[in-house]
Amino acid sequence: MTKPDWLKIRPPTSKKFEEIKEIVKDIHLHTVCQESHCPNMSECWSGGTATFMVLGDTCTRACKFCNVKTKFPAHPPDETEPQKIADTLKKWKLDYIVITSVDRDDLSDQGSGHFAKCIQEAKNVNPKLLIEVLIPDFRGDENCLDTVIKAKPDVIAHNLETVKSLQNKVRDPRASYDQSLRVLEHIKKKNPDIHTKSSLMLGLGETDAEVIRAMRDLRKIGVSFLTLGQYLRPSMKNLPVVEYVHPEKFEYFKEIGEDLGFLYVASGPLVRSSYRAGEFFIKSVIGREHKHTHS
Repeated sequence: MTKPDWLKIRPPTSKKFEEIKEIVKDIHLHTVCQESHCPNMSECWSGGTATFMVLGDTCTRACKFCNVKTKFPAHPPDETEPQKIADTLKKWKLDYIVITSVDRDDLSDQGSGHFAKCIQEAKNVNPKLLIEVLIPDFRGDENCLDTVIKAKPDVIAHNLETVKSLQNKVRDPRASYDQSLRVLEHIKKKNPDIHTKSSLMLGLGETDAEVIRAMRDLRKIGVSFLTLGQYLRPSMKNLPVVEYVHPEKFEYFKEIGEDLGFLYVASGPLVRSSYRAGEFFIKSVIGREHKHTHS
């Protein structure tokens, strides 16, 4: 299937992008931006946003849409990673970061304590920094979730990834639609001040009605932010693309999401779970809330 014109992207060219690339390389950090060949990397890095991938570059699960290496057990975590993020923040002036990870079912706390340390070290460098974490489901373990919640990131994201009928086809068997909803619901119940966020990939064979149902299910449990993007096949061993969804359809879903009450919906073929334009809006929402709290 030939990619349509709307999926063509410009290669990164800015001087700032190259400088940041060197900083990340020198400190030996993994970024999702690079690992996933994200089409928005240059825009985000040049604009003050980055997504760091912690707990290594090897996942203990094997979702069919993802090209990250898999192994069980994976390599031991790098205990200096929280400090490396802090060192990067000292060199690279960021105002919004996303911290995500591979799944670590092989660790006793599934990596939740490592997440908390990364959040704390980042806040120590810049207390005003807005931090979003994109977390695994931790197999629904509420103790693991509470460890991350107590570290008080501004946004906790967990991706539904796809509609209910395609979960078994797309995700690892240890993940599920209902478990992901329970994770997002628990976060909101535990700390209503933390915004929750989720994401769906389109083009895997879902129907419009299924997408809208997923959006309704997310709103029912208080999810604030939603991103919708086109699934792109990262390698021949991953699931094929069923459909290249037209930008007008993404706009249609955006309007529905806003009508359902999401504070922000980023919806478009090149939108990814961590998305500069979306984060710009999220910053303004959180900034207004902080101002209202302190006035």
